[in-house]
Amino acid sequence: MSETLIKADDAITLWGIIVVWASVSIYLEQRFSWASKISGAIIALVGAIVLSNTNIIPAASPVYDSIWGVIVPLALPLLLFHVIIKKIWKESGRLLLLFLLSAIGTVVGVTVSFFLLKDHIPYLDEIGGIIGASYIGGGVNFAAMAAKFETPGEMVASTVVADNLMMALFFIFLMLIPAINFFRKNYNTPHILEVEKNAGAQSGQTLAESFWKRKDISLKDIALAVGTAFLFVIISFKIAAFLDELIPSGDDVSFLLNLINGIIGDKYLMLTTFTLLALWLFPGYFDRINGSQEIGTFLIYIFFVVIGIPASIPLIVQNAPLLLVFVFIVAIINMAVSLLAGKLVKAGLEEIILASNANIGGPTMAAALPLQKGGRT
Repeated sequence: MSETLIKADDAITLWGIIVVWASVSIYLEQRFSWASKISGAIIALVGAIVLSNTNIIPAASPVYDSIWGVIVPLALPLLLFHVIIKKIWKESGRLLLLFLLSAIGTVVGVTVSFFLLKDHIPYLDEIGGIIGASYIGGGVNFAAMAAKFETPGEMVASTVVADNLMMALFFIFLMLIPAINFFRKNYNTPHILEVEKNAGAQSGQTLAESFWKRKDISLKDIALAVGTAFLFVIISFKIAAFLDELIPSGDDVSFLLNLINGIIGDKYLMLTTFTLLALWLFPGYFDRINGSQEIGTFLIYIFFVVIGIPASIPLIVQNAPLLLVFVFIVAIINMAVSLLAGKLVKAGLEEIILASNANIGGPTMAAALPLQKGGRT
């Protein structure tokens, strides 16, 4: 691996670069119309790819692990503190249907891609199973299937590299879709239209700047928002870990037990469920907290930067160009099936994109994507 200007153990510098670039991305989005159109999230992600592939920052570091392990879980409840529970229950059924239909797209994509490339990529039957599971259930499934198949380490590593680059490119594509006229003309975009109506840009302001207006916020708001979010993370993760240990899983237990373990033993699902339950029981408490959405959004922008860092283009060119083609075909077919299914069930474009991203990107990416355009609310 090439030497980088900033070392992997230089925590303060890496934290500084990530936070500063996230801040710059938000500033550009709110200051310039061109940046608002492509979004601060894409600026954050592309900037990270450039920093990583020019050997300024390393592709792997404990700093990135801490962002995945602390910043992302903390951001999720903060972003949920002001959601409307009734609206969630009303819309969750259609989103579940879209997710399942999108999952069919993943299966079709893996099958097609396998038959196209099976004579050119070794262990593609195992890699196909790994990617298929990952593109329906997330990174945990990737690790579980890789361990189960005992795929050679170099092939798993190459698949990870291809997957990381594909994730970055696919995420950029998903965020650009609402800005493409073809999709705006052929699909309903109720959430985006609502944001454009309610946060209609004033003279001299970008849409992002007009949406994120100044709000009254006190030290108590910050303390309650961050403190409550941390409390929810601790409780949810401990409960999920306890249930994961309590309910057996693995090759020697039934499918049902594995399914139950995978559902209630998942820390992100537990965190979301616990937060929504608290919102339902104590709505007045959360209504009085200002600034949680802004704090959570800033943390997610830090996550956007980290998403792009592992996308090593030289490693793909050297080790796994056909694997990138493989995962690209899977992702494109998933998106095509998702768009077709969404059209048939008359879903909004935002819901279709979210369902596809929940498949390909997993839980954390699915939570991050709604911040883009109409999903901010």
